[in-house]
Amino acid sequence: MTYCLGIMTRFGLVMASDSRTNAGYDQVNTTRKMHTFVMPGERVFIVLTSGSLSCTQSVLTLLRRDWDKGKGLASCPGLYDAARIIGETVRKVAQLDREALERDEYRFNVHLILGGQVKGEPPGVYLVYPQGNPLQATEDTPYLQIGETKYGRPILDRGIRFADTSLEEAAKYALLSIDSTMKSNVTVGPPIDLVAYSNDELNITRQRRFDGDDPAWTKLRTRWDQALRQAIARLPAIRFAPSPSAATAPQQESIQVVEPPPQQGDAPELQPQATETGPRRERPGRPTDRPQSSPVEG
Repeated sequence: MTYCLGIMTRFGLVMASDSRTNAGYDQVNTTRKMHTFVMPGERVFIVLTSGSLSCTQSVLTLLRRDWDKGKGLASCPGLYDAARIIGETVRKVAQLDREALERDEYRFNVHLILGGQVKGEPPGVYLVYPQGNPLQATEDTPYLQIGETKYGRPILDRGIRFADTSLEEAAKYALLSIDSTMKSNVTVGPPIDLVAYSNDELNITRQRRFDGDDPAWTKLRTRWDQALRQAIARLPAIRFAPSPSAATAPQQESIQVVEPPPQQGDAPELQPQATETGPRRERPGRPTDRPQSSPVEG
């Protein structure tokens, strides 16, 4: 499996991916999932991939071949058109490989995230499904994920705000989202690739790969673990009172939430963020029926 995500804020984009591929528990390899197409001053595309490794490699080979000829992504008028070109390429590979895969009971499983900018347009992020259709990130839903998405999603839901989250903060959220996924799923692992892109930069100038033993990566993970434990200690206390009889008190009062005594240096209490009162907006994600794995998942 894999985990990749793209975050969009009013300041720019953050793209991140892991590098683990597997074909069962005893065949685990490292493969880059982040691929860049850059024409400095003109256009920047960052493509993240998950699913069947052989199929995503075919998609990228066709995209790179056209790029080198000045076609496809190299000449499209906008980011939406780029997402459509990637979708058409996915369909082309599906025509080549889907029948043979499904004959052996493997589903054609390719998901891609496209982030970037074409000169004259604002940057954006798209998710391209195996059927080739694109989904765009919005200000209300400013991030998109592919692969093993569920473990790293809660921190993004709680923290990412299009109007308020800086690129530096978005980079932290992206790395911690991947760390949360690695904690709960062995099919996601380092190295971790990260790109931060500022609006109208039209080049990639901030990019880093974090190996598993990278001191900066280790420091970030360790500080986050410590901060979580400290946050739990600062929450209102949970006390268990003696269980009352049904005749004397309601049963729920046997569990009490009690404010701890204030400590020196405590920060002012934050007010809860407003929650949605209308119908819940649909979030992008994979279909509820989990696709069957291909021989090698990337």
